[in-house]
Amino acid sequence: MIKHFAFYQTSACHLCELAEAIFQPYAQHLELIIDTIDIADDNALLEQYGTRIPVLFHKESQYAIAWPFDEQQLRAFLSDCLKSK
Repeated sequence: MIKHFAFYQTSACHLCELAEAIFQPYAQHLELIIDTIDIADDNALLEQYGTRIPVLFHKESQYAIAWPFDEQQLRAFLSDCLKSK
């Protein structure tokens, strides 16, 4: 089971801070590897995620969850990701 995620965000984004506060306890408990990526540093990422951030992306399954999401939606997302092969 691969636990590698990307967290697409940008600095000074209060929604990104809210999302991180929701997923951080799960990241620690499940020992997830999360690469934080600032989309402002990459024009292609800015175009792809600019209106959707924050986005948590599971690299193996290619599943993503974009804001707004709550804890229940995050749990379902993580369950789907960690079941995928």
